[in-house]
Amino acid sequence: MFRRQTLFFAFLLLCFHDQLLAQAQLVGVNLAGADFGEGNLPGTYNVHYTYPTSAEVNYFTGKGMNVFRLPFRWERLQRSAYAEFDVAELSRMEGFVNYATSAGASVILDPHNYARYFGNVIGSANLPVAAFQDFWRRLANHYKNNSKVIFGLMNEPNSMSSELWRDDANAAIAAIRRTGATNLILVPGNAWTGAHSWAQNWYGTPNATTMLTIVDSLDNHAFEVHQYLDSNSSGTSATCSGATVGSQRLQSFTNWLRQNHKRGFLGEFGVANNQTCLAAVDDMLDHIDANTDVWLGWTWWAAGPWWGSYMFSIEPANGVDKPQMAVLLEHIGNPSTVEAPVAQNIPGDFSLSQNYPNPFNARTIIEFFLGQPGFVRLEIINSLGQSIETILAEELSAGKHAINWNADILPSGTYYYRLQTSTGFEIKKLVALK
Repeated sequence: MFRRQTLFFAFLLLCFHDQLLAQAQLVGVNLAGADFGEGNLPGTYNVHYTYPTSAEVNYFTGKGMNVFRLPFRWERLQRSAYAEFDVAELSRMEGFVNYATSAGASVILDPHNYARYFGNVIGSANLPVAAFQDFWRRLANHYKNNSKVIFGLMNEPNSMSSELWRDDANAAIAAIRRTGATNLILVPGNAWTGAHSWAQNWYGTPNATTMLTIVDSLDNHAFEVHQYLDSNSSGTSATCSGATVGSQRLQSFTNWLRQNHKRGFLGEFGVANNQTCLAAVDDMLDHIDANTDVWLGWTWWAAGPWWGSYMFSIEPANGVDKPQMAVLLEHIGNPSTVEAPVAQNIPGDFSLSQNYPNPFNARTIIEFFLGQPGFVRLEIINSLGQSIETILAEELSAGKHAINWNADILPSGTYYYRLQTSTGFEIKKLVALK
């Protein structure tokens, strides 16, 4: 009997394997506009810059996207160092964040400042790192109770020492955590945070070295990289350097993530509409889909109300999808869910939620709902379909239940958790990353 059951579970996992690779945890787009007009700071709203609209949120969530990266300028939100946030600007940001998160999406707050404030490098004599800490302390305090808000520390630090940026980032992370915020933090590297150059040294100490000394008391962060597919990875040309350049430029960074038990996020990438480039971006996302144990997801560059004919824009034109959207849709999966179940046989009287955090290190929370009281078994299954641990096997009352599972002894890898009741079962995927 045990052998038949094991083979059955293994068959289920095999049947759903392609579905598991079909979508990273976070898939979405940069909605630009609040970062525009960098020559006019702070500038005038709706003259030099704007904010994305609710219609854009509706369009992209309708396509199945579940995260928006919101680029904005630090100088507009905080008009002088250490000052209170500008009320009108914070209200504009708040309007977008509230609408997007109420629609079920996450929002990455992205100060699009290149590690500078009014032109001064963070940590320099003209801009002490304390000013950066103050900015993030205020922003974290404001959003720490919204778990769907992700803190992107900074857009593309560059032309500074890698050690200085590392110290700036650690100071900001510490300031965020001192507020009590538990939100996910995205940490970029130096040199425009290129995935292809992560281990190179032309800009000084490689990110592959300095980013190993990032300190986060909650260990809830990921490393954000950007990667374009033209000859110099700048994203300024409509020509891509081959159909497989996407996976090639991510591979070494993926290896670094796995070797060092880190997580990654592709914050910017984009291509123009031509055969080679569309094949290259498909190849890039195939690579992420095949490595979701270390990749959290991606946000395309870009969309937003003011792009016009920009070659990378996926803003729909008169309600018509841009050609690049067809490729992205192949990597998004079911628009109605963020995490599709691996397998299920459910009559509707119970439900199993996606564990969180996921991926996780030592502990993760598994929640489920029972429509009626009864005997419940919750167990962990490996990729061969074998049960390796029974977390729960007992009579439970109707209602919502949460299990805080300690997986300290579990090696890194992809596993599945299975909830069995008297009327059916459901299985979902979890990823341990040690």
